Amino acid sequence: MRAVIWMLDALGAVRGRLMVWAPVFLSLGIGGYFALKVEPGPFVLMPVAVVTMIFATLGWRGPERLRIPATGLALVLAGLVLAAYRAHSVAAPVLHFRYYGPVEGRIVDIDRSFSDQTRLTLDRVVLEDIPPDRTPARVRVALHGDQSFIRPVPGLTVILSAHLSPPEGPVEPGGFDFQRLAWFSGLGAVGYTRSPVLALEPPEGRLALLAFRLRMAISGAMQARIGGQPGAFAAALMTGDRSGVERTTTDALRGSNLSHLIAISGLHMGLLTGFVFASCRYGLALVPPVALRINTKKLAAIVAIFVAAFYLILAGPSVATRRAFIMVAVMLVAVLVDRRAISLRSVAIAAIIVLWIEPESLVEPGFQMSFGATVALIVVFQPWAKMQHHIPALLRPVAMLLISSMAAGFATAPIAAAHFNRIAEYGLLANLLAVPLMGTVVMPAAVVAALLAPLGLEAPALWVMGKGTAMILAIAHSVSGLEGAVVAVTAPPMVALPLIALGGLLALIARAIWLRGVGAGGMVAALVLWSMVERPALLVSSDGAIAGLLGAEGRALTKPKGAGFVAKSWLEADGDLAEQDAAFVRMGFQGPKGALTADLSGTTIAHFSGKGSAGRAGDACNGGALVILSEEWSGPAGPCLMYDKSKLRETGALAVYVGSDGLRILTARDAAGDRLWNRRIWRDRLAARQ
Repeated sequence: MRAVIWMLDALGAVRGRLMVWAPVFLSLGIGGYFALKVEPGPFVLMPVAVVTMIFATLGWRGPERLRIPATGLALVLAGLVLAAYRAHSVAAPVLHFRYYGPVEGRIVDIDRSFSDQTRLTLDRVVLEDIPPDRTPARVRVALHGDQSFIRPVPGLTVILSAHLSPPEGPVEPGGFDFQRLAWFSGLGAVGYTRSPVLALEPPEGRLALLAFRLRMAISGAMQARIGGQPGAFAAALMTGDRSGVERTTTDALRGSNLSHLIAISGLHMGLLTGFVFASCRYGLALVPPVALRINTKKLAAIVAIFVAAFYLILAGPSVATRRAFIMVAVMLVAVLVDRRAISLRSVAIAAIIVLWIEPESLVEPGFQMSFGATVALIVVFQPWAKMQHHIPALLRPVAMLLISSMAAGFATAPIAAAHFNRIAEYGLLANLLAVPLMGTVVMPAAVVAALLAPLGLEAPALWVMGKGTAMILAIAHSVSGLEGAVVAVTAPPMVALPLIALGGLLALIARAIWLRGVGAGGMVAALVLWSMVERPALLVSSDGAIAGLLGAEGRALTKPKGAGFVAKSWLEADGDLAEQDAAFVRMGFQGPKGALTADLSGTTIAHFSGKGSAGRAGDACNGGALVILSEEWSGPAGPCLMYDKSKLRETGALAVYVGSDGLRILTARDAAGDRLWNRRIWRDRLAARQ
């Protein structure tokens, strides 16, 4: 009892820091919602909401000792309810069968696919013979073939013939869940077209169309002035238009851990608004009549907010750009109300706003890396402010750059490794060389060019910007070309990243030494669990088209090409940098094309794919094997364990583990559970099978 009272008193002593921990408590509830295997219904959520209000009341008016724990529990439960509400509020019809036919819709987004094809996201969708109440709110279509008949712009209504299908589940049980991402993005179907896309009605939405035309005009002008990949890179930085960036450039940026420079995020927004804020403030200070009559600091903050808003509109309101704008806006508003702009409290407020608007952001790498890096920088610069006076003035910028790069790098490295299964070995070196160029050359030159463009005098500034982007790309290519530049990392267990995040926050922010020790211990435990993770001995895709057997050389695949996204995802999760064709020739499967077999702990694995594969599977099914068939099986049930096309539609991808009692099969459906974003698809597939 005394220990409980002591803990409550200790919590009461840190009441002033509750704001800093508020987003952490909120995140625990949101993360708990996404970790559930069964979707909570109204009979669960309503009592939880009532309990949330009770705890909130205790936190506000309850006994002093209970206020902190009650408020924390209220925030945790509020996060769960908030995430559930958000999931229900974005509910929209999802296509539950394969569709081929005419598709009509209005373009709302233009991007590029995994295979570097242009993709259109359409709303106001019309599908032939499908009633409006069952038509997806949005569909995404990749464009193949000759598409020179129109120039896609937002707001343009188009018509095309397309192959559409429901959003696919994870490529392996427990892997990245595209169905969940599609649900929160409003995507009810994805597909492709090989026929021409034709314009049906002129563009709508004046603001979106004007922003797109301005974006493309600026992008074209920059690429024409600067030229080559430096120009394409510069255009991507300022407008978000990556159409001119080649795959080799993207690979070099990824291999040197500089890919964050091409995604408009907190770094760009911070550098841009920081330069505008400083220029405006110190520029006005040079005019004594103005500086003596108005608060130049607040005026500079207002100007910087408007510049950030314009940058948001120009670059397009992507998730990362919106998040960066919110973070910058909170800090600039803090300046307007005479509060510290860069503080843990400001970051906490920004995180609460983002999580309140889009709770699903919590499970996205962009949110985790942005706020992880920001928190680490703020925590590190608190002692830096006290010790910088002991460092020679000429060395301070170098020391500050080194410390900030190391802090941000250490904070984001485990997050990047968990999501992308790779670590750029020399990423710190690349960032030490490239980020200063971004802050001192590229972004200032871009702002000067924007100011001089109406006068037609932007050429010198763009020349400087081009030199800066060329140097950054040279650094990226040089660093990524070093031996061992990229190290592959095995996918972690689900619990590892939350443990690292919570442990890191405790170790960095908590004031009590014992809490910091608990946080450090949690991080160590997560890394130990990560190092002991077991990868599936056999993986099977949800359509049965490809399988992968883990062996001494790595995972052997049954196809040298095709199903490229699935194969790449499997190999990356294994911590394997091999290409698909190299994985195909590894020892594991043998036999003729389309009828491969392998031995897994005494059990025969038979994989039959391609046209006519069902006719070749009969003999294998008589021997008690595990049979994977990419077609539907209509023969008699034998002593084998058969996963044909129909059954795989019901189960999703398979992961097979070897245990002491034989093979253990985990399906994507079992791993994902019964959630809003997959329940209709699983239910329809099961009904079709029955």
